[in-house]
Amino acid sequence: MKEAKHRYSKSAENGKLPDSVGENGSAENGKPSPTPDETGPEGEFPSVWRNPFLYLPVIALLCLWLLQSVTGQMTPRVIPYSEFKNLLTGGLVQECEITKETITGKARPNPGVAAMTPDNRPQPAAGTFLFRTYRIEDSELAPALQKAGISYSGAPTSTIFQSLLAWLIPIALLVLLWSFMLRRVGNLGQSMMTFGSSKAKLVAQRESGVTFDDVAGCDEAKTELEEVVNFLKNPGRYKTLGAKIPKGILLVGPPGTGKTLLARAVAGQAKVPFFLISGSEFVEMFVGVGAARVRDLFERAKSQAPCIVFIDELDAVGRQRGVHMGAVNDEREQTLNQLLVGMDGFEANLGVIVLAATNRPETLDRALLRPGRFDRQVVLDAPDLNGRMAILKLHVRNKPLAKDADLKRIAQQTPGFSGADLANVVNEAALLAARRQAKRIYQNDLEAAVEKVVAGPERKSRRLGAEEKRKVAYHEAGHALVAMFSPSADPVHKISIIPRGHAALGYTLQLPAEDQHLLSRSALIDRLKSLLGGRAAEELIFGEVSTGAENDLQHATAVARQMVAMFGMGQSVGLMHCGQRSSPFGPLAPDEVMQRDCSDQTAREIEQEVRQILDKAYAEAKSILEEHRSHLEHVTAILIEKETLDAKSLRELIAPKTEIPEMLSAL
Repeated sequence: MKEAKHRYSKSAENGKLPDSVGENGSAENGKPSPTPDETGPEGEFPSVWRNPFLYLPVIALLCLWLLQSVTGQMTPRVIPYSEFKNLLTGGLVQECEITKETITGKARPNPGVAAMTPDNRPQPAAGTFLFRTYRIEDSELAPALQKAGISYSGAPTSTIFQSLLAWLIPIALLVLLWSFMLRRVGNLGQSMMTFGSSKAKLVAQRESGVTFDDVAGCDEAKTELEEVVNFLKNPGRYKTLGAKIPKGILLVGPPGTGKTLLARAVAGQAKVPFFLISGSEFVEMFVGVGAARVRDLFERAKSQAPCIVFIDELDAVGRQRGVHMGAVNDEREQTLNQLLVGMDGFEANLGVIVLAATNRPETLDRALLRPGRFDRQVVLDAPDLNGRMAILKLHVRNKPLAKDADLKRIAQQTPGFSGADLANVVNEAALLAARRQAKRIYQNDLEAAVEKVVAGPERKSRRLGAEEKRKVAYHEAGHALVAMFSPSADPVHKISIIPRGHAALGYTLQLPAEDQHLLSRSALIDRLKSLLGGRAAEELIFGEVSTGAENDLQHATAVARQMVAMFGMGQSVGLMHCGQRSSPFGPLAPDEVMQRDCSDQTAREIEQEVRQILDKAYAEAKSILEEHRSHLEHVTAILIEKETLDAKSLRELIAPKTEIPEMLSAL
């Protein structure tokens, strides 16, 4: 049972209700916001224009044009040897290179003769050009070059290697470009061919790293699963007796209770391969893909047997079947059908065990839960006091604790916390200690972490005016005093007028003395009086009420409605059960939305009795505060001064003045 917590709502600051927002999250004017694909982030192109293949043809054409321009300028023009002699005689040759077969060089055009391009087109006589001519036997060539003062040199004849290199480099570039294009197209085709393959992640034996020693707070669940581990280690002992291990085991529990961790521990304890996949990864837009992935998963599991297949969030694919319209529902139902057939296809004692986890077992299809499929359910609930202590010890193994750190006291302060919540508490305590630059984690850090997880971080920057601070102090003192003088109410652990979280301007933290699994009618009535004590204190002192009791009224109305419609504690409907829970977990969840299961006339009778119960609880709370008004004034004055009071301080303030119930003396 999670602890009770009363908050003074943030709406007391300004007296305004939140601005209304459209159902789709857009502004009230009804104009839809542009999607990221249409506009993209600010300062960036839309996602369509960020595709590199869109610019590839343009880049290729630009490179081809540049290559042609450069090669066109560097390609020499072939001229007759006689023209070369004329250029040499006219002093137009600037330089040349002589080989055994050709003469290449640079010359100026003859102004009296129109130069010709390689494709026999006239070229203007301007600038210089590269030429090449085939050499003939001419003994006067060297003296003529020497006489004209032209720079000339010899060059060896080109080899076959140079010729091949000149051809191979362009060809290699083309091959690389072509192979890159084929690889991209091949990857696309390969992804299309493997569209129906399973996305399950195979965790090898040495990578699991989790055993039963790393799991605490669920001893009964570990006992149930030890049989699976023994079968995977010694299957012969079961085959000799003709025993059949369950093919499917369903882990059921609230979020954060360690379902996935326990499944990994089973694989690590048995030292077998472990397939991990989520139920949502089976369902796709295209009909038949999910069924193909289920078939592929089972084939892979059989090849790795003995092994464990863990399907997380099974309700995503295993929900109740029915008559639906649309391809998406057809795809989900076909995936579920293939899952059912695949589990039937496992041979007895094959060594493939399917573990699945869900926090909504009531939505699963009945065919999944019949013998031969998921025929065993292991329930993981919120840990008890001993379980919370064991979980805390696991999470502080590698953390330096101070001598005053009392894990048992922290376990007593966290009823209803799951394993994930306790891990968060230890981590927050380490962060708070590091913020103070401490070398160890002290008890104050652990208790501050519990308050931060329950009520949110402190908001000391949010300063209240003197009058608002006084109202909040009376409000929280009213909660605390009504709880103290109500015998069946949960003990007050701490009250504070320091703003926390998003909306709380103050809070009163009540923690049960021990784990509660059943609540009596008197305990629920005292809880209602505690919830309404803050509003009663405001009306008693100021003669009017504020918006600070919004959260209290919400919780009180939910509790009273559950008393009448679900717990049979009312007079109007008697023993009728007129409401359905949306979640089967938790003995009492005030924030839970209840589904009505009665007629309109019965609903009106329920509402009338709920109002009567709340009015009576409010009157009793107000009567308690009127009787102990001196305590209210005294506690409020000290609370305004210190801003925070714990249970010990409250007992010292009240005990000398009057007798208090036994539950307060036990604090």
